[in-house]
Amino acid sequence: MAQLTGSHDRYDLNVTGQMAREDLMDTIFQVSRDETPFISNIGRESCSNTYKEWTLDALATPSDTNAQIDGFEFTADSQETPTRAGNYCQISAKQIRVTRRANLMKTVGGRKELARLVAKRGVELKRDMEAVVLKNQVARPGAATQAALTAGVPAWLTSNVSRGATGSSGALSGTTYGYPSTAAQDGTDRALSEATIHSIVRSCFSNGGRPDMLMCGLQVKQRLSNYLFTSSARIATPFQDHGANKKSGLTVVGSVDVMVTDFGTIDIVPNYVQREDDVFILDSEYWALGTLDPMHVQEMGKVGDAEDRTLVVDYCLISKNEAASGVIADIDETLAVTA
Repeated sequence: MAQLTGSHDRYDLNVTGQMAREDLMDTIFQVSRDETPFISNIGRESCSNTYKEWTLDALATPSDTNAQIDGFEFTADSQETPTRAGNYCQISAKQIRVTRRANLMKTVGGRKELARLVAKRGVELKRDMEAVVLKNQVARPGAATQAALTAGVPAWLTSNVSRGATGSSGALSGTTYGYPSTAAQDGTDRALSEATIHSIVRSCFSNGGRPDMLMCGLQVKQRLSNYLFTSSARIATPFQDHGANKKSGLTVVGSVDVMVTDFGTIDIVPNYVQREDDVFILDSEYWALGTLDPMHVQEMGKVGDAEDRTLVVDYCLISKNEAASGVIADIDETLAVTA
């Protein structure tokens, strides 16, 4: 028997005649984030038309002069007509083609290639939906050569806003009704401030909202946590009860994930999909994802020696009342948060 030389000790598979079997783990690892913080925390509604509509109404301003004489005569109060708002449904899809051979072969992970790709593309499609509804795009009806678009969160928010110089909010197709037909315009970037956060939360509350989530980009989340541990922040000093067990390690707290405001508790949620310029103050009760056709797999007509599948979803963003939420726009994520 021939003796192996030192150059073969690593079992190099490229060496001619080498009989070593590769040591390949039977698992596929992916590091991409798959969370969808916004659409996972809002409601669900069904759609029966490509244009989804709903009505908006509000209570009259409280009157401190409401006093009537005994036996007063009937006079009808003014009647406000509820306004109608709407949004178009958008089709998003992922397309898959797997050859007959590829689907027959034993692959890493123990799943058929077609099944693996269907699962993977489903997660990707959900992430696309998150990106779409958080995009500053207006609603648009579809046409033969033009895809329909659903208006995103930034285009809806007009009542409780803080924008940089020259920035402006979007507008509806009608004076007080319809769908967002004009997108918000970016202004001059500036630092996020704690005072602005509290101001928008107060404005949302004053308009009837109960914000429960502050959603921001990853860098802004870190900037906000860093600020909330400074002496300028109006929060109590974090502390931990070490307890009787001296052997347990101490926890180093370096992040703030919940903010208790004068008007309720708000979760601070980082979103890797949304842009850093926007900080959303959201009342999740007043947002919903409408579906004309839920996400599903369609088997396409067979052409050639391959299997074709399409993952498709037909959906829209429903803003039940944008006045319950707000936005702090034009944030420079490189600047430290201020008081």
